[in-house]
Amino acid sequence: MTTYVWDYLPEYENERADLLDAVETVFGSGQLVLGKSVRGFEEEFAAYHGLAHCVGVDNGTNAVKLGLQALGIGPGDEVITVSNTAAPTVVAIDGTGAKPVFVDVHEDDYLMDVSQVEAAITPRTKALLPVHLYGQCVDMAPLTALAERHGLAVLEDCAQAHGARQGGRTAGTMSDAAAFSFYPTKVLGAYGDGGAVVTDDAQVERRLRRLRYYGMEERYYVVETPGHNSRLDEVQAEILRRKLTRLDTYIEGRRAVAARYEEGLGDLAELTLPRTNPGNEHVHYVYVVRHPRRDAVLEALRPHGFHFNISYPWPVHTMSGFRHLGVPTGSLPVTERLAGEIFSLPMYPALPRTVQDRVIEVLRGVLRGV
Repeated sequence: MTTYVWDYLPEYENERADLLDAVETVFGSGQLVLGKSVRGFEEEFAAYHGLAHCVGVDNGTNAVKLGLQALGIGPGDEVITVSNTAAPTVVAIDGTGAKPVFVDVHEDDYLMDVSQVEAAITPRTKALLPVHLYGQCVDMAPLTALAERHGLAVLEDCAQAHGARQGGRTAGTMSDAAAFSFYPTKVLGAYGDGGAVVTDDAQVERRLRRLRYYGMEERYYVVETPGHNSRLDEVQAEILRRKLTRLDTYIEGRRAVAARYEEGLGDLAELTLPRTNPGNEHVHYVYVVRHPRRDAVLEALRPHGFHFNISYPWPVHTMSGFRHLGVPTGSLPVTERLAGEIFSLPMYPALPRTVQDRVIEVLRGVLRGV
């Protein structure tokens, strides 16, 4: 039996009746595009965050891209972010015509090192894009204070942090706008692609609605400014509405899995487990650990049927597709070192206890031999 870091089938079996009813609800509604399911989800997701507006879009990458564009970011601008992230964060910046500028991350939490941001600001800098990686928030108070001093927009990338909190504030509520992905693996995942941007700014919301709908405002065929076809699918929106009511339960399940890993693996000297920063409430989107001989560990696990992901094996600035940015290898030493040491253990709310126990048992045995 092969064990992977994520499997949706146990959740599907548990929620099958509700999920199929969601599909039937949309198919019987008479409206398949931007209907009442999208409107309902937008209202409910905004309310979950205590914000005025949510605009559903087709995926998380476009949530970042359209969010930046709605904040006025475009060609010639610079956006400061991190290279220790999923490539779509940077693809989205590049898609606006802006230039991604990278700062390094902390050694212990793998998040943006906010102390490096000010030195990276130039006259072309227009936005900061913190990535709430793996399920917990970047240190937002000093980052937003810095943005205010320099007149910069802030867009939170919350693709991995649905429901995470910092100082009592929910991820996505500490900036001008925030982008979410609902890719199936996410803490709040659809059964296909989906995304959204949340904001309290009515002007940003209005721009977002135009941008996701070809640039049209009220009347079809009348383009106000060129936009995109980036609408959230009605079926996915209805599924997300149902799952949103269970989001806090999903998070509790993830925390329980994390606690059992801590109990079962916390005494292993060379295996570094995730750290939750003071004031943060971690949602454990992925459970990322570190080992100085990571590749040997993963190879030793394969005969036992374990195929674990690395999030992420190649920092974005080292990828050939971003060679044009001119960021040399060695310029982000912490990010580059982490890429050779991190890997992810299975993490999802419906992870069977027997599977987790086997992961702990086999990993402990393997680590004694590498």
